[in-house]
Amino acid sequence: MAKADFVIAVDLGGTKLAVAAVDRMGVLYCRQKTPVPRGGFSECARQIAGMVDTCAKSFPPQGSLCAVGLLVPGIYSRTTGCVWAPNLWGQEEVALQRELERFLHCPLVIDSDRAGYVLGEQWRGAARGLANVVFLAIGTGIGAGILIDGKLVRGAGGVAGAVGWFRFGISDQDIYRRVGYWEAEAAGPALARRAGLKSAEDVFEAASRGDEGALRAIATTAEYLALGVANLISILNPEMVVLGGGLMQQGARFLEHVKRRAVEWAQPVAARQARIELTQLGEDAGLLGAARLAWQSLES
Repeated sequence: MAKADFVIAVDLGGTKLAVAAVDRMGVLYCRQKTPVPRGGFSECARQIAGMVDTCAKSFPPQGSLCAVGLLVPGIYSRTTGCVWAPNLWGQEEVALQRELERFLHCPLVIDSDRAGYVLGEQWRGAARGLANVVFLAIGTGIGAGILIDGKLVRGAGGVAGAVGWFRFGISDQDIYRRVGYWEAEAAGPALARRAGLKSAEDVFEAASRGDEGALRAIATTAEYLALGVANLISILNPEMVVLGGGLMQQGARFLEHVKRRAVEWAQPVAARQARIELTQLGEDAGLLGAARLAWQSLES
């Protein structure tokens, strides 16, 4: 196994880019965060490389960099090295790995943000040491990172975990075809739309003032969240479902309702075996997951 003191973790999101150096114990150093550039993927690759270089130079002098782990908000092809990230670069796949390797001079590991979130939570978070875990990321969209018997589930084309497309009824709307039924009813924009407000943050603010419409919108969204969690428990029989993502910054408003209703609707044996918890890592789940991917690539 290659010896090194740290890896660089890169969490590329739809709007922000976070970078940190991470040692073998999962301690983060030299953390940086900046908006994602709105140019093409080549500009983004140059920005990533620059932040990696700055972070590496900021690490203690005795340290040495041996790998970079990168999470992307979309689908990564391990065969071609290309990334499909429509929220960043449209519907075409881009050769992000090849572009980054022009600038980086160490091994590079890329995976989906869903994969990284569940690995980070298993390594240093609420699911520490567990082998069968689902990390449910609920924000602008909905996606799941899945570990079965300690192994990431990616699917035939890297699409496994696109659970925002779960369907719970036969009614049809155009938005269901665009983003998926569950995402259309349970993600952050759905909460805002249900309350007639601009953002999920506006809904929570109104609810804190006792606004009845906002409180009803939160309760209905919690019902939809519980439906999907119940399905995940029945399908995958996990030891834990971890709830994270932007909407779960207000997770206390949802957790008890989701726990109670998901247990009512899930397969009974699987329901008794599954815990439902909020993330312990918050925004660090992505950085720790990217670092975990990098360390595991060295060990293998």
